[in-house]
Amino acid sequence: MNISHQKTDDINANIIVELTPEDYNPAVDKAIKDQAKKAKLPGFRPGLVPTGHIRRTYGKSILFDEVNRIINNKISEYIGEQKLEVLGQPLPKEDDAEVNYNWDFKDTFKFNYEIGLAPEFDVPFTAETEFIEYDIKADDATLQERIKNLRRSYGKMTNPEVSEEGDVLYAALKQVKDEGIEKTTSIRTDIIEDAKIKKSLVGLKKEDVVKIDVKKAFKVDDLARILGITEEEAENLDVTKFELTVQNINRLEESDLNQEFFDKLFPAGEVTTEEQFNAKVTEEVENLFKQNSAQKLRNDMYTFGMDKADTKFPETFLKKWLKATNPNLSEQEIEEGFADFVSNLKWTIIENRVVTANNLEVKYDEVVDLAKERIYSQIKMYNMNDEPTDEQLNQFALQLLADREQANRLFEEVKALKVFDKLKSTVKIKSKKIAYDKFEKLDK
Repeated sequence: MNISHQKTDDINANIIVELTPEDYNPAVDKAIKDQAKKAKLPGFRPGLVPTGHIRRTYGKSILFDEVNRIINNKISEYIGEQKLEVLGQPLPKEDDAEVNYNWDFKDTFKFNYEIGLAPEFDVPFTAETEFIEYDIKADDATLQERIKNLRRSYGKMTNPEVSEEGDVLYAALKQVKDEGIEKTTSIRTDIIEDAKIKKSLVGLKKEDVVKIDVKKAFKVDDLARILGITEEEAENLDVTKFELTVQNINRLEESDLNQEFFDKLFPAGEVTTEEQFNAKVTEEVENLFKQNSAQKLRNDMYTFGMDKADTKFPETFLKKWLKATNPNLSEQEIEEGFADFVSNLKWTIIENRVVTANNLEVKYDEVVDLAKERIYSQIKMYNMNDEPTDEQLNQFALQLLADREQANRLFEEVKALKVFDKLKSTVKIKSKKIAYDKFEKLDK
């Protein structure tokens, strides 16, 4: 067997494979014998079908399968041996389809494949590259909003006589037209978009009636949910004026800052004063901000790497490969998504080169640990006082990893984190304190 490759330019090449009968017939003979042992055909005892009969009846299809298997295996081996950084998979050249073979176990086959090669460029992160890592502090408004949400989570529902901003109105909505839409439902006043309409719903009592323009009041998805119609129907309402008749007023009163409330959030007796509570909430919020800071640093590194690695890709080959592997995609869909595809591909190349250059390895235990970390964060999000055992987290993690898609996603996430940590240890990192409200405006 002869196999070689020829570059047509720096990012495109052809692989040429020559296969003689001596290369493939031993494998074909073995496959025919194996088929004879398994075959169940009329007129023959199971397992005793003559190989000659199998060769005459199924020989060409077996030959075809074995030739394809041998070629695919050899190409994969060759790419590894030659350390070719291939993008996508090799594609048979179209002019090969014009060659006619007898498929009589005597042909010498010659196949040509197109391959796309990753462009040569240096990973643009060095000891001289500098990034800012933000130490995000909770500003007073953010802290007070978090405290308010916690108090409301453990508050109690009341039914006041007069509505205030933020109440939930249980009301009848009636479209102002003959045989219009009528719906009795709960309406959260905090999601109303229009300030004047929101103000008009303050100071209402039971049986009060106001007219509102629902298109101005609500986003389309909220309006569809409130009226029980589709988003398309909500978008195309012919009459948007509705009468709103208050039937009840619901208000979630915030919990008092007392020991009962503290013990619902934290281990009993751990927090006994408002100052300790504020300190705990500040700690919790700023720990969450560490994720925002890390994500910002990753985004900045990504943007820097993408800008600095200015290079060309084998676009014609890649589009052809995308079409071959996704036959349901139209040419227009491929064109529309191609820029994002190339961007993801470029960063994947950078990641893989960092992994290879530094012998980074993703271990199964690390994937399990990340799964446990994600599950723990979700549990704490819904109940700060709930403390799952390590055994429970292990069980949940293994259930999550049983889903191959989730397992692959977490594997890639661990790899990305390892690359990020390596890059972070390579470049200069400057720490800078910043309030959360100012941090949110950085990229706007």
